[in-house]
Amino acid sequence: MSRGAKPTPADAPLLPRELDAARVQRLIDAAGDIALLLDGDGTVLDVRSHDRELQKTAKRAWVGKAWADTVTVESRDKVADLLARALADEPGPARQVNHPAASGPDLPVLYAALRVAGAARGPRAAAQVLALGRDLRDNFTLQRRLVDAQQTMERDYWRFREAETRYRNLFQASAEAVLIADGATLRIVEANPAALALLAGGQAGPKAPKVVGTALASLFAAAAAEPLAAAIAAARSLGKHERLSATLAATALGVAVALASFRQEQASFLLVRLAPLASVEQRRSKVEAVNESRAVAGAGFESAFVRSAADALAFTDGAGRVVSVNRAFARLAQLSSEEQARGEPLDRWLGRTGVEMSVLLANLRDSGAAGLFSTELRGALGLVTEVEIAASALDGAARPGGAAFAFAVRDVGRRMAPSEQALPTKVPASVAQLTELVGRVPLKQIVAETSDLIERLSIETALTMTKDNRAMAAQLLGLSRQSLYVKLRRFGMGGLESGDADVH
Repeated sequence: MSRGAKPTPADAPLLPRELDAARVQRLIDAAGDIALLLDGDGTVLDVRSHDRELQKTAKRAWVGKAWADTVTVESRDKVADLLARALADEPGPARQVNHPAASGPDLPVLYAALRVAGAARGPRAAAQVLALGRDLRDNFTLQRRLVDAQQTMERDYWRFREAETRYRNLFQASAEAVLIADGATLRIVEANPAALALLAGGQAGPKAPKVVGTALASLFAAAAAEPLAAAIAAARSLGKHERLSATLAATALGVAVALASFRQEQASFLLVRLAPLASVEQRRSKVEAVNESRAVAGAGFESAFVRSAADALAFTDGAGRVVSVNRAFARLAQLSSEEQARGEPLDRWLGRTGVEMSVLLANLRDSGAAGLFSTELRGALGLVTEVEIAASALDGAARPGGAAFAFAVRDVGRRMAPSEQALPTKVPASVAQLTELVGRVPLKQIVAETSDLIERLSIETALTMTKDNRAMAAQLLGLSRQSLYVKLRRFGMGGLESGDADVH
C-alpha cells in the first residue's frame, strides 16, 4: 500500500458500481467456459461458450427448456440448490452437474450461480440468474488415464506375484537339486531343499555346511575348478552347457553338474543342477568349451550403439535366419544371451502365423523397406508381446544367402489404449446401422450380414498387406487360391465379376 493511502474496508466492493455492457460481457466470457442466463423459474434464456460446437448444440437443445431438464437425473437436485441459493442471494459452493450427450460420455461442468445485479427483486418470474460453468472434460480425461495406468500397474504386479508363487512352489517341491548363483559374483543366492540335503551329505543342524552366500567353486573339489570355469564361460555365452563331472568338497560324492544362464531384470544368474553320478563321466576341457563358443559366434553387425540400443534390433540373411541381435532383443525374446538367437529363423519369435514373416520378407525384397508392421513376439519362456516392426534391406551386405535385412522391433504392449476410440473415417453402412437392426431383424440375419462384412474387410486387408498379390493373400488368409477368387467374385472385388472365367 502506498504511503498515505487509506485502507479499503473489508466489505467494500472490488469493482466499480457501474460497468458498461461490453465489459460485463467480456468479464463473463473470461470467468468460465460456459455461461447460462436463466429466468426466475430456471428456464434457459441464452447460452454462451468458448467452444463453438458446444454453443451451437446447447443453443439448439437447451434454450427454452428448464435447466433441470438439460442435466442428468442425479444432477437435478444440485441444479435446484444452485438456483434457490442464487435467487435468495445466499452464497454457496460451486456444484458439478452432468449434461447428457447425444453420443459419447456426459459433459461434466462445475457451475456457480448468482442473481444478476440490477434484476428486479419482486416476483420470482422477473428475476434472472447467471450460471457460470467450467468445462471438466479435460480433468476427467486425465483422471481416466490415471485410473487406467494404476489398473495396468496392479495387473502387472499381481501377474508377477502369481509367477513368483508358481516359481517358489516348483523350486521348493522339485526332487532335483537346484542352486541359483549370481552371474557376476558366482555366489549362491538360493538353494532348494533337495540341494541342501545333497550338499550336507546327511548332516543336519549346526554341522550342516552353509550353502547360501558361499562361492559356487567352493562347493566342489579343487580338481573341478578349471572345467567348472570353462562351463560357466560357455553357459554365459550359449545360455546352457552340457553336464560335466565334479566331486563335492564336503562329501567327496561325484555329481553331474548342468549349468544354464538366465536374466532377471538387468542382472544375470546361473541355474546349477546337481545329480549324483552312478559312474564318473569324463569332464570336458576348457579348450573344448571355448571352441564351441567360437563355433556359434559369427560375424555380426556389432557396434556400441546396436548393443546398447533401447529398441530390439535383429539382423538376418536373405533367408530370414538371424545373424546378430542386440541385448534388447534377447531380453524381449527371453534369451539368456544374444548368441542363442544366431542361426535361428527369425519367425521362431516373430509373427502370429507362419505366413506373416514370409509376407514381410517378400515386401523387403521388392521394395527394400517396410514401415510399422504390427505383429507379436513370442518369448522363449512363453511370454507373448505385442510389437511393431520397421525393417529395411542392407545395401552392399555380401552374404552367402544374398541380401541382408535389419529389423527394429518395438514393444507396444504397454502403450495406453485410449478410453474412447473414434470410428474409422469410412464406416460401412452395415456397421453404422447395425444397432438400428436390433429388434427389427432376426439375430440370425444380423449375424450373417456381420459375417459377410468381416470376411470382406479381412480380404481387403490381406490384399493391401500383400500389395494385391492374390496367391500370397490366399496363403495369409488360410484359403486356397480358388476359394479366394470365388470370394472376390462374390463381393465384386479386385475387378472380378460373377461372370468372369475361372482363374487358373
